[in-house]
Amino acid sequence: MNPSTQRPIGQYKYYDFVMAAFVTVLLCSNLIGAAKAAEVTLPLFGTVAFGAGVLFFPVSYIFGDVLTEVYGYGRDRRVIWAGFGALIFATIMSTVVLALKPAADPFNAEYQTHLLAVFGNTPRIALGSMLAFWSGSFVNSYVMAKMKVASEGRHLWMRTIGSTICGEFVDSALFYVIAFYGIWSNHQLVQVIVAQYVLKTGWEVVMTPVTYKVVNFLKRKENEDYFDRHTDFNPFRLKA
Repeated sequence: MNPSTQRPIGQYKYYDFVMAAFVTVLLCSNLIGAAKAAEVTLPLFGTVAFGAGVLFFPVSYIFGDVLTEVYGYGRDRRVIWAGFGALIFATIMSTVVLALKPAADPFNAEYQTHLLAVFGNTPRIALGSMLAFWSGSFVNSYVMAKMKVASEGRHLWMRTIGSTICGEFVDSALFYVIAFYGIWSNHQLVQVIVAQYVLKTGWEVVMTPVTYKVVNFLKRKENEDYFDRHTDFNPFRLKA
């Protein structure tokens, strides 16, 4: 493996595929599932409310862990910005589509009502998503990279879980307050925030064996195991 030199992104076989998968998960989990508060009954805890997007959004953090672990912070930074740009475009597109006057027929009149119900608060959701995702993802990647150097590459499970605990705390503390304060009751808002944080972190623990397999596969195929010993961690740079 190559633990020190900075290779051009074009030399990697799977980097672009991981980026595409990351952006897809990010968009779908934020625009499809984020606005729905679901309920589940758990032993000892009773009925717990949670954002439906929590079932899929943590996968983006797993991708973030994989990217930082294999390719380094700088390359994960490019992926985070790609996701950020995709969320901006989705917000602009939804705003324009909803603003267009529907055709004067019963179907489109009713369809416009449904679109407004589902995507009417998309700009606010997207704002919360962008700020929370951007902040949480960079915290996750930074902690992951620093822990890898400090541990000399040992204990991957400790790095993935530890970085997720930090990143998801920032994400959960920002997203639902920005997106749904005043829409949901305060009680429901707090309940969903706590449930989301616990469930997202729990997902990382459950998915640890899968993360190990993906990381080991990519390290072997890409011949890469990057250590961020001399990395510029400025989140506003795009250069890997």
